[in-house]
Amino acid sequence: MRAGMSGTVSLPELSVWTVPQRAGRNLGVSRRKRRCWAVCNRLLAANHAEIEGHLEMGRKLLAAGQLAEALSHYHAAVDGDPNNYLTYYKRAAVYLAMGKFRSALPDLSRAIQLKPDFLAARLQRGNILLKQGDVQEAREDFLSVLQSSPTNEEAQNQLERVKEVESSMGGASEAYERRDYYGAIALLEKVIEFSPWDPSARELRAECYLLVGELSNAVQDLKPTTKLRNDNRAAFLKLSKLYYSMGEHGESLSHVRECLKLDQDDKDCFSHYKQVKKLSRQLDMAEEFIQEQRYEDAIEKYEASIKTEPRVEEYSRRAKERICHCLSKSQRTEEAISVCTEAHERDPQNPLILRDRAEAYILNEEYEKAVEDFQQAKELDGENEEMKEGLERAQKLLKQSKKRDYYKILGVKRNANKQEVIKAYRKLAQQWHPDNFQSEEEKKEAEKKFIDIAAAKEVLTDPEMRQKVDAGEDPLDPENQQGSGHHQHWPFEFNPFGSGNFQFKFNFH
Repeated sequence: MRAGMSGTVSLPELSVWTVPQRAGRNLGVSRRKRRCWAVCNRLLAANHAEIEGHLEMGRKLLAAGQLAEALSHYHAAVDGDPNNYLTYYKRAAVYLAMGKFRSALPDLSRAIQLKPDFLAARLQRGNILLKQGDVQEAREDFLSVLQSSPTNEEAQNQLERVKEVESSMGGASEAYERRDYYGAIALLEKVIEFSPWDPSARELRAECYLLVGELSNAVQDLKPTTKLRNDNRAAFLKLSKLYYSMGEHGESLSHVRECLKLDQDDKDCFSHYKQVKKLSRQLDMAEEFIQEQRYEDAIEKYEASIKTEPRVEEYSRRAKERICHCLSKSQRTEEAISVCTEAHERDPQNPLILRDRAEAYILNEEYEKAVEDFQQAKELDGENEEMKEGLERAQKLLKQSKKRDYYKILGVKRNANKQEVIKAYRKLAQQWHPDNFQSEEEKKEAEKKFIDIAAAKEVLTDPEMRQKVDAGEDPLDPENQQGSGHHQHWPFEFNPFGSGNFQFKFNFH
């Protein structure tokens, strides 16, 4: 461009950083062009200072661990000087510190392109390639470093690792083909140690774990592959199905949703999603009903869940356990004992099933069986205070059953309400009224029974005393009343320990 045509000079025409004014005069350069050169020199100097400022800020922020802020300054430095190999190398270092090794690779390659003998960048790129499992490309970088620096110890060591990874990966593949899955797992251990970002090694080991039934280990290997491969819907779906088969429906739902985020039209993921969603809703609602003590509704949902997923044993086992719990809580004793027994056969090491069956046995007045179940539950979960308390209570009830049983005296169940207790009392009190009997022997027997009937009514209609009975104590036992300040009284007007002619007046309330 001619200076006289527009009064400006475009930057591409300037091929030097500074131009001495005196040289300009000697070449016959016009005063206007010299002025333009001076302006451009100042702009270039300002730009250089700005780039240096970004690099310095980036260095400080990187040292302080403020990686995102440091990265923004290195972006600005690269934009300001796209041909500076060292700036690319420094930005790659930030990417690596952030765990973004994929983003670091292009910067390292660009640095090597700008300066082919930059060994630090080539060595760093080789390290990343080895961790990714790209052993052939990694070998080329390490060999290139050794050509320029034959004694480079890091390059020598990494080259040996490349050979070891190649050998172990080949051996693992052969072991897998001959179905030596544990042998393959052992060889892949070394591969993954040196190439932790290689998805193929983790996928192969996950498959081996699956084939030997170690599902949790398979999950742990598959999880990282969702990030090591782009758009890895297959891994998300496989993880979802694995979690589903392990009975972890929440995790299963979470992972299949990740698959659909990548492609909402993925047919396999959507089909599995519908199944998991339906089952999860039933199980979650059932647990909500239990929290609300809506046990019948909870049972209905758990029975529905068994129909929704009859093939996976874990869900059937869990459903039976929770139905057992609901039946025990709702005091349907015979059904509870039956279902809990079935659940115990499916899951004999589950202390919660034994606890719930023990509670049903207590309601059914089978105290020896309750003690047995609580004892076993305590052995399985010795730190659980509920099991300890339950065992003590069952033992007290067993001991009490061999003495005076207030429920048996009135002929009512342990879950009888106050109205049922009073009704039974009235019936038995009238039946065993001493005035109904003629002989002295019959009257004495009737008197004894009536005292027990009256005592049972007193205890079972008093919430505090009934609570003690249910805890295995006899509130009318003199041994239990010592120091308690509670004195026995009688709901009828006669001295039960006297003799002679009695005038009975009963208070039926």
